[in-house]
Amino acid sequence: MASKFEVDEMVKSSADKFWGAIKESTELFPKIFPEQYKSVEIVEGDGQSVGSVRLIKFNEGMPIVKFSKEKIEVKDEAKKLVTYSVLEGDILSFYKTFRATLQVVPKEDGSLVKWSVEYDKVSEEVPEPDLIKDTAFKTFRDLDQYLLKN
Repeated sequence: MASKFEVDEMVKSSADKFWGAIKESTELFPKIFPEQYKSVEIVEGDGQSVGSVRLIKFNEGMPIVKFSKEKIEVKDEAKKLVTYSVLEGDILSFYKTFRATLQVVPKEDGSLVKWSVEYDKVSEEVPEPDLIKDTAFKTFRDLDQYLLKN
């Protein structure tokens, strides 16, 4: 049975700036977060549009997950929204499906980053994806801090 969780994080960066960084995450994330990301490579497409596939390699310090191949399924520039699914990777040994949607919503004093994930555990023994949720939460906060300084 599929489950879902949502993470809402207020950030001080403008929606345009934060969304721009998300779109440039292929180049930015390995530079900003070298402790997490070894590399992000575009495997198919341009890395930005629907149908694009990226291979994310994580550093040894990241527990459980070593790599993830993700495909962009939906992208809406006007809504600053992207949806992607995990096609391959360690995460699929825990979850049969893993599909995430990220949206950056403009607010008066920054923006609201909404990240929701639909997943289907391979068995009842598999824990909830709290570690993934915590990592995303930390990434959004750290990205905001980086953008405010640069």
